[in-house]
Amino acid sequence: MSVHTNGSKPKTPHASHDVVAHHVAELRQENAQLQQAVHSHAVIDQAIGVLLAVGELTPDQGWDVLRAISQHTNIKLRHVAQLLIEWARTGNLCAEVRTELERQLAAHRPTQSGG
Repeated sequence: MSVHTNGSKPKTPHASHDVVAHHVAELRQENAQLQQAVHSHAVIDQAIGVLLAVGELTPDQGWDVLRAISQHTNIKLRHVAQLLIEWARTGNLCAEVRTELERQLAAHRPTQSGG
């Protein structure tokens, strides 16, 4: 058995392998979280697109409406986004979200000026 000049034993290859395995596990977890974030972002962007189309909104207003619906219905933002995308595809939207959507669109609708 070898001994370092300071009297300690060298690290075993097994310990080094454990450190690498732990680091790989952490990287895999981070990768999965990033993939989920990208997917969530895409769903939210699609829902904002739906709101832009039906409400004649700007992207910032679409974000505000989406966030407000989530807050006032106490439904997670990503889930509200999924519901809106499904609504665009099928025409079906639960009453609670539909009511809040109508309320938010009315609040953000451009004012009609007489001309």
